[in-house]
Amino acid sequence: MCISSSVGRNGSNKHDDVKTVQILINMSIGKLVPLAPLEADGGIGSKTITAIEEYQRRVLSMPQPDGRVDPNGTTLKKLREGVPDGFTAEKLQGMMIHATPSNVMKYAGPLHNKMVEYGIDTPLRMAHFLAQLAHESAEFRYSEEIASGAAYEGRVDLGNTETGDGKRFKGRGLIQLTGRSNYTAYGAAKGVDYTKDDTAPLIAQDPFVAVDVSCWFWKENALNDLADGDNVNAVTYRVNGGYNGLADRKAKLARAKFFLMR
Repeated sequence: MCISSSVGRNGSNKHDDVKTVQILINMSIGKLVPLAPLEADGGIGSKTITAIEEYQRRVLSMPQPDGRVDPNGTTLKKLREGVPDGFTAEKLQGMMIHATPSNVMKYAGPLHNKMVEYGIDTPLRMAHFLAQLAHESAEFRYSEEIASGAAYEGRVDLGNTETGDGKRFKGRGLIQLTGRSNYTAYGAAKGVDYTKDDTAPLIAQDPFVAVDVSCWFWKENALNDLADGDNVNAVTYRVNGGYNGLADRKAKLARAKFFLMR
């Protein structure tokens, strides 16, 4: 499940768990009129507890609501049933619980459009793609490699044959594109020369390009096929070239599946 401990009255009320429940309650807020949507800030308070109690009273028909949501409990299962189909910014926030609201809104539109364009169009495909993207970008915190790129200088396997190529073609995008060869290949596919000093940074700076290059990488590496087989190890190896961060990728996949799959 997507919470690790109880939320609400007499609950453990860990920040991420509370925020998750707040997001889930807001997805069913139409059933709780005239209650206003909760501020999904991860802080427990009377409004959140009241909303849980009202949900239990109205949706679960509990005569004596306990105001608590437990992992694997009836209330959480019912909240999950209330999650709408498809991809939405609200669900994206639930999947990337640490992403800032501004970054969620920044990337939600591009992701909605580009996932459809590249055939990342089933709940399972989206779950695997977004889980890998969440790990690679630290939940939208980074669209460009923190390191300078100097470590890639002279890497012929990446096509870095000219002085300064390491820094010039450092990792960019939400799944990072690295090296002159990859920048050239992506540019050829899109009809844009991304090997210039004024265009290469756009892969990180333009949210549509940062998402598009990630979707392009996904398609070029036939990752939909691996996602269809629900093979997170194989997906991770093809994205990472190893298994770095596998536990985190698996945790993010479980969370993505919670919000995207029944």
